[in-house]
Amino acid sequence: MVSRALAEQYQARFGLSIPEWRVMANLGRAAPMSANEVAERTSMDKVKVSRAISRMQSAGLLKRETDPRDHRVSSLKLSARGKRIYDKIAPMALAWEQEFLSVLSEREIAAFDKILAKLDKRIRE
Repeated sequence: MVSRALAEQYQARFGLSIPEWRVMANLGRAAPMSANEVAERTSMDKVKVSRAISRMQSAGLLKRETDPRDHRVSSLKLSARGKRIYDKIAPMALAWEQEFLSVLSEREIAAFDKILAKLDKRIRE
C-alpha cells in the first residue's frame, strides 16, 4: 500500500514502475552494485529486477559495466539522466515518508523501527 501510494507520485511524473524506482533508489544510495545485490536489497525476485534493469538501461537511466575480474558479473550505476531523476524523486519520497509518519510520535516511530528491524532479522533467519 505504501509503495502504491508513493508510486502515484513518480509514475505520473517520471514514468517509473515500482520495481524501477526500487532499483533506482538503491543505486542512488549505494552504487555501484550487481543485479543480485539489488535483488537482495529490494527483496524482489531476480526476474523482476532484471526486467526493471533492462527497461531502465533502454531508457538511458543506468549504466552496466562488466567486472574486469569476473566477466560474469555486471556493475550497475545510474547514468547522468538517471541521477538527475533520482535527485528529483528522492526528496519527494522523503517528504512523503515524513508526512506519512507524521501521525506517529517520535517514541512510536522508534518502536516501529525496532519492530521492523526484528521482523526483518527474523525473516532472514
